[in-house]
Amino acid sequence: MNKRKKIREKLSFASAALLQMTSASATETPDETWDMSSAILFYNESDGRVSAIEPVISGTKELKNGDIINLKAVFDSLTGATPTGAHASSTDQTFTNPSGKKSYTVTAGELPLDDTFLDTRVALSGSWNSAVFDNYSRLILSGNLSKEFDYSSLGVSANFLRDFNNRNTTFNAALGLSSDSIEPSGGIPTAFANMKVAGTGTNRDATDDSKTITDFIFGVTQVINRSTLMQFNLGVSESSGYLTDPYKIITLIDPVNGLPIATSGDDLPYLYENRPDSRSRQTFFWKTVHHLNEDIINISYRYHTDDWGIDSHTIDFHYRYELGNGSYLQPHLRYYSQNAADFFTTSLADGQALPEFASADYRLGDFITSTIGIKYATPAGKNSEFSVRAEIISQTQNEVNTPVGDQANHDLTPDLDSFIIQLGYDFYFEQ
Repeated sequence: MNKRKKIREKLSFASAALLQMTSASATETPDETWDMSSAILFYNESDGRVSAIEPVISGTKELKNGDIINLKAVFDSLTGATPTGAHASSTDQTFTNPSGKKSYTVTAGELPLDDTFLDTRVALSGSWNSAVFDNYSRLILSGNLSKEFDYSSLGVSANFLRDFNNRNTTFNAALGLSSDSIEPSGGIPTAFANMKVAGTGTNRDATDDSKTITDFIFGVTQVINRSTLMQFNLGVSESSGYLTDPYKIITLIDPVNGLPIATSGDDLPYLYENRPDSRSRQTFFWKTVHHLNEDIINISYRYHTDDWGIDSHTIDFHYRYELGNGSYLQPHLRYYSQNAADFFTTSLADGQALPEFASADYRLGDFITSTIGIKYATPAGKNSEFSVRAEIISQTQNEVNTPVGDQANHDLTPDLDSFIIQLGYDFYFEQ
């Protein structure tokens, strides 16, 4: 669920708004044709963790009146093993799966992973880009629907764009609303309740829950000169409802030796996490595209901050190097860093008062991610293009808490490497 969202952060509302703005002025599809894009992405994490396959197809058509429509369909399948939030220990650890019916054991010294991770998702989206008032204003209306076995999402957005200064300046204001339903396997867990021994209960009381997200984006795009285009966006996002991951847990340790506490009865030494039921985010985005004699430089910076205490910085760089005859190479570099959420912790100590909120989810931790990749594209016919993209992603986790006892013998926040291979095929489809 949330794991998928993190992998696909490139499909966030802010990015979608930027892409829509670009398509409003850059699409030059002839009448009576569909500009089609298709791709299949392969994603794989090291150490036998998550693997994903994601085919995508989208079509864009400019109507005779100048309106532009876009339709998109995404299907993805994820398998493998995902971290539970528990950390490695010098003792074997036994966990119960979300249904409460089965258990699995992790060998001493190994990072606890849930190897039953399996999910599929289908997502459909569409947009209508139309002139309003006059030829200097456009309105983009969008909608999307996605469904997976334990999660569904319905969203709508509106993006208003207005040209000024002989169309050299464009202001935009966007509003997005989404409503999500969470129906996890086994139900919603009780915050900070113990994981139970398989077959003795679940401490999962509610069957489902929901959340809503409201996004605002205000931006300006400016033509600097004949070769340079620059864009600035300010974004505000408000989330409310169930924002906890129902599958994540926190190890309850002995405050002296650092080992999972010895429990009695049906309780296991793992507590279900708890996050705030609201989140306010603010983002600043800057992007510059510069056209050289033939090549194109594309660089952007994004700053994010929220009331969970997370600040992040993202620098993204593309360089399109023309090879001639329509072929090109495009190297890609990306750097991302964030500090940990205020309530992030690797464990909780037995006998100490529970905090209001706590999570051991590494995605809320302190880490740096670097990406290096390259894309090659070449014409595959008169009206088509084939492309292949490869990227290597390295994530370095930083310790946030001081290890206690046995914890010092293990990497509580292990690093993660992954790679992406994507094959693409774009073409015109004449009606």
